[in-house]
Amino acid sequence: MRRRVGYVIQEGGLFPHLTVLGNLALLPRHLGWNASRVLDRARELAALAHLHEDLLSRFPAELSGGQRQRVALTRALMLDPPTLLLDEPLGALDPLVRHGLQDELREIFARLGKTVIMVTMRRGRIIQDGNLGDFQRAPADDFVRGFLAAHRNLPGGSA
Repeated sequence: MRRRVGYVIQEGGLFPHLTVLGNLALLPRHLGWNASRVLDRARELAALAHLHEDLLSRFPAELSGGQRQRVALTRALMLDPPTLLLDEPLGALDPLVRHGLQDELREIFARLGKTVIMVTMRRGRIIQDGNLGDFQRAPADDFVRGFLAAHRNLPGGSA
């Protein structure tokens, strides 16, 4: 099951003592991928996530918040899982970075055709749960309406 779901958390969950490439390579190396295959996949996904290849040799502390989230997304995609779970993936970013990254994520998910489940909370509480149709038919409050409007173009019902 763990190989079928890519997971991205709010702060990215990157290991600070590993380079970007080291973070991306963790699970593939565990599964026996050779260095060439890992590097090829890392380069492919870095290009998709708008990460310059020279960032692969940097450490997470040397990256901006948006870059760290792109690396976290890239790591979640390394094994090409059919489903992505994004747990507050943009919550720690400033509003301008968040807006730009939302647009990039929309583009990436559309290109890859992944099922995306996005989790967000309001003041530490779950306001509503259900599928996209439930949210659209009967949003629980103005927060849910606003969230849907902000994410209306994400494929796969990922609001």
